[in-house]
Amino acid sequence: MTETIETIFNYLNQIGFMHPLHPAFTHIPMGMLIGAIVFRFCSLIPKFKPLAKTAYHCVILGFLGLFPTAVTGIMDWQHKYGGEWETLIIVKMVLAVLLAALMLFIAIKDDTENPGFNRITGAYFLMILFAAGLGFSGGELIFQ
Repeated sequence: MTETIETIFNYLNQIGFMHPLHPAFTHIPMGMLIGAIVFRFCSLIPKFKPLAKTAYHCVILGFLGLFPTAVTGIMDWQHKYGGEWETLIIVKMVLAVLLAALMLFIAIKDDTENPGFNRITGAYFLMILFAAGLGFSGGELIFQ
């Protein structure tokens, strides 16, 4: 697997792309996650109740975006760190799995017709905490 990853990065370097792949992909799940939270909380105002469905759709798209983000993260980790198990890598992996599980929970359980201050809204809020942890630990890895 490492040889395949190195082949990909060597090809990208030959065509002038010398950046890590993972950061470009993080915008999909993180942007959708932020949108989901904003729309969910707006939907708690009766006039904006239909935005609960928009929040739900953001969660679905963000969940789908987690997979290429995780794959490119693993590729960058193998390429840059040689697959070394640093504490921050473990933190990122745990938070990514927890975020994926939380998004899947919302995708299965959310009732977009009846948004309210309930455990689903709490799960939406918890997503931002996981996202903050992922962003912080990623930044620490890059800028340490």
